[in-house]
Amino acid sequence: MLRTTRHPPRPEELPVSRASGPRPPTITRTRPPGPGGAAPVVERSADVALSAAIGAHTRVWHLAQVREHARVGERCTIGRGAYVGPGVRIGDGCKVQNHALVYEPAVLEDGVFVGPAVVLTNDLRPRAVMPDLRPQTDADWEAVGVRLRQGASVGARAVCVAPVTIGRWAMVAAGAVVTRDVPDFALVAGVPARQVGWVGRSGSRLVEVAPGRYRCPVTGAEHALADGLLRELGQGGDRR
Repeated sequence: MLRTTRHPPRPEELPVSRASGPRPPTITRTRPPGPGGAAPVVERSADVALSAAIGAHTRVWHLAQVREHARVGERCTIGRGAYVGPGVRIGDGCKVQNHALVYEPAVLEDGVFVGPAVVLTNDLRPRAVMPDLRPQTDADWEAVGVRLRQGASVGARAVCVAPVTIGRWAMVAAGAVVTRDVPDFALVAGVPARQVGWVGRSGSRLVEVAPGRYRCPVTGAEHALADGLLRELGQGGDRR
């Protein structure tokens, strides 16, 4: 289901000791400025590896951990107690809410929402030991990842069992367990997750206005269904 790849700490990534006594104010800018001079903000209790990259205007909250070589884009939020594994890629404008666990090699494209206590796993058949009871090492298994496409949302306490892809602007309901790929704009719920409808970019459920045609009640955007796949229609045709 999930594992953390074990990497020996690099000398530059060992914890820096702090003097005892009262802490200074909780907010500190620990990262160099991004484009335009805007530095990310990292809470003092957060643990961000020196080799991780944090984009401009991004905020990393209390007790979050961002591991080695992870990449977090601009204007993101990494919530309290969240975990971002080694080498994970997070695009711009993403929200990883409190206590979410994003295990490597997950990829989050731009505008993705990961709800509180969500788990993105990385091992389909987890074992602590080999058949002969020898402890497993990194060489004995291969991490597989979850990919969340642009604008996708995963509700609180949902679990995505890797390897799966959640499509563009799709929505996973709270508490769902996703074991197969989710199409663009699909709404899935349950254990295991099953498709129960379609949603638009606003997150609202689409209304069927004609056979194979759907409309967002919030934005008015039109969508067409063909061969089980939904596409958004723009003024000039398909909108990708």
